[in-house]
Amino acid sequence: MAKDFDVMYLAYFISFIATSVAITAPLQLDPNDVPSKYNYVCEPPRFLNQGLDMSKLTYCNSSLPYEVRAADLVARMTLGEKVQQLNDQATGVPRIGLPQYKWWSEALHGVSNIGHGTWFDDLVPGATSFPTVILLAASFNQSLWKNIGEVVSTEARAMYNLGRSGLTFWSPNINVARDPRWGRITETPGEDPFVVGTYAVNYVRGLQDVEGVKNPKDPNSRPLKISACCKHYAAYDVDNWRGIDRYHFDAKVTEQDMLETFLRPFEMCVKDGDVSSVMCSYNRVDGIPTCADPNLLKGIVRRDWRFHGYIVADCDSIEVMVNDHKWLNDTAEEAVAQVLKAGLDLDCGDYYGKYLQNSVMQGKVLEADIDRSLKYLYVVLMRLGFFDGNPSFASLGKNDVCSPKHIELATEAAREGIVLLKNENGTLPLNPTHFKSLALIGPHANATIAMIGNYAGIPCQYVSPLDGFSLVSEVKYERGCDSVACKNGSFFAPAMEAAKNTDATILFVGLDLSVEAESLDRVDLLLPGYQTELVNNVTEVSKGPVILVIMSAGGIDISFAKNNPKIKAILWAGYPGEQGGHAIADIVFGKHNPGGRLPITWYEADYVSKVPMTSMPLRPVDSLGYPGRTYKFFNGSTVYPFGYGLSYTKFKYDITSKDMSLNITLSKYQQCRSLNYTNEAYVKPCPAVILDDLTCKDKFSLMVEVQNIGDMEGSDVIIVYSKPPEGIIGTHFKQVIGFQRVYVSTTKRHMVSFTFNACKSLRIVDSAGYSLLPSGRHTIMVGDVATSISIDVAFSWQL
Repeated sequence: MAKDFDVMYLAYFISFIATSVAITAPLQLDPNDVPSKYNYVCEPPRFLNQGLDMSKLTYCNSSLPYEVRAADLVARMTLGEKVQQLNDQATGVPRIGLPQYKWWSEALHGVSNIGHGTWFDDLVPGATSFPTVILLAASFNQSLWKNIGEVVSTEARAMYNLGRSGLTFWSPNINVARDPRWGRITETPGEDPFVVGTYAVNYVRGLQDVEGVKNPKDPNSRPLKISACCKHYAAYDVDNWRGIDRYHFDAKVTEQDMLETFLRPFEMCVKDGDVSSVMCSYNRVDGIPTCADPNLLKGIVRRDWRFHGYIVADCDSIEVMVNDHKWLNDTAEEAVAQVLKAGLDLDCGDYYGKYLQNSVMQGKVLEADIDRSLKYLYVVLMRLGFFDGNPSFASLGKNDVCSPKHIELATEAAREGIVLLKNENGTLPLNPTHFKSLALIGPHANATIAMIGNYAGIPCQYVSPLDGFSLVSEVKYERGCDSVACKNGSFFAPAMEAAKNTDATILFVGLDLSVEAESLDRVDLLLPGYQTELVNNVTEVSKGPVILVIMSAGGIDISFAKNNPKIKAILWAGYPGEQGGHAIADIVFGKHNPGGRLPITWYEADYVSKVPMTSMPLRPVDSLGYPGRTYKFFNGSTVYPFGYGLSYTKFKYDITSKDMSLNITLSKYQQCRSLNYTNEAYVKPCPAVILDDLTCKDKFSLMVEVQNIGDMEGSDVIIVYSKPPEGIIGTHFKQVIGFQRVYVSTTKRHMVSFTFNACKSLRIVDSAGYSLLPSGRHTIMVGDVATSISIDVAFSWQL
């Protein structure tokens, strides 16, 4: 496209810049303004010291609606000033009393020092570092997820009061873990879109909600504790696989998969979590960069989901669009116009600041589009109290960061997430009076940094496995490998010697950020280097029982250990956070009964040879011989399936609800939708109805009695699935529709109740992208098909 513009515009532009510089040059920004020196923007002494009359600034009139105040603030800026507020490091406008603000902070599983807005120093040396999200997801404990969000936001708000943090945090990551090789699985809540969305809702509510404040009629007036951000929107799950990276990848996604899998967690985050920010991703979807897609941003997020907040780009996404995707061969000015008009409000980067003013002058975008985005941004900051303060959090300070209560919650979160994968003959828990000496062996036996994963800050304190077990038993520690890469067996001999001379051996192996991380996808599902040989050699000579502990995010094919009778027990500990060693020791010695469940499928190693990571369909691609993905569409053999996890006790389920029918009356003008069935299937007169044509108010309930029939108290995760009527071609095998974690004492019973919306819980998405409620017999399963009831859905017409 042409880069030149009219001479008249050029003259105006030069004149405007000169005027703008003349106005702003004498006034210098104070980096210690808000909140270091002053608690909030509209504090009278602050304006007095700046020689400004606050009474004349409508944006500081707290009696007015936020939208009115934001509009006044934006109207006071020149075009040159406006564009500098659309970068993540907003410069502020000192002539009107607006301070600078750094939008980018992170709080994925604790307050992080990644981003420009948050840092640690001698005053605040660290913050509570919880387990990474994949292990938090394994707890399947919704109240825990929300509680962690509340603690993280308390520490963030305390750090803000101390001038060490912003108020806008670009977390959580709610992309579905579609492929086991993805390097960022550690950041996500797993492979099921409903579980991922439920995690998002609870964590976001924990971060954002102000206790005691009910949702007002106008969501834009709802106060925020801190601002959360659900990312990366959408269909983002390839980072760097065999030379194909996220900066160039074009995700070819069907409408069916988009609605059913990739969009659902974001819809839940926006609608049910009322998140105040959404981040678009680096990748393209069907040829269009997500940050430039008006349907994804303006259409779905803002219009359809009624989003109240701002949309931000993943860092430097606009530059990536120009230089890497080379989308439409746009110039920088054309690109910033495209994304702004598509609905991108904030640039994590400097493209808006550099090129947006020129873009307006060239007539490629309206200044009104800039105004709109700025208003979204300032309304969020007003809801946060950036302009007016928030007395509810004014007292938070240093003692509210890394408190004993918060550290204990980090320990409990790790305990609840750890999954028991194998326990032959009840080997675990170990009795410390019988096992007085232990060999701790492996590259993770003295793990610290590896336990906190990525997007982590500086933890309050580390408790490594070596630390945790040394408090209980006499420990002989040997590395076994020089690192996770384990390039040779030079450290095997002392490890084997330790195993020969101790009462039990605990092997700590797995992955770390050198194997799976942002910008680094895996190429196989095996333990790195010689780790497998280490496990086998040590196991062969071990005097006592061998317990294998896996630290990883993605699944690993450990069939060799699963099938080795000398390896008596296996635990998956994810990346368990700063208190990981404490939590693992508590599990091994029986101070805590494991109850975690795998939030992802652990595939066999040959899975990766059957389908390239870049193939996006969830369903099998029969023409190419590609298998399906996730438990919903993969029916091959696995190492461990989604939802798997053992306990030291035994639980028994009894569904007290009976088979039921759901009769839905249609108006005589409503249409039925046909479905593809197998030849032998019975087809009802009205196979399905589009959800948009239904009121979707029908609900059904499920009552499950959980009995602890073992000899140890513990908690159990009840996962409820729905299975579509038999014979429908191309739909999922089953899908999670609800889950609860409940504590049950020995010999006791606990009644668990669920209430489901029929449309949400029984729906399918057909190949045309229609969300449908199919008629016929649906199966509701608790855990597996052994415990189930049926719901017969039927449609009839009004006469």
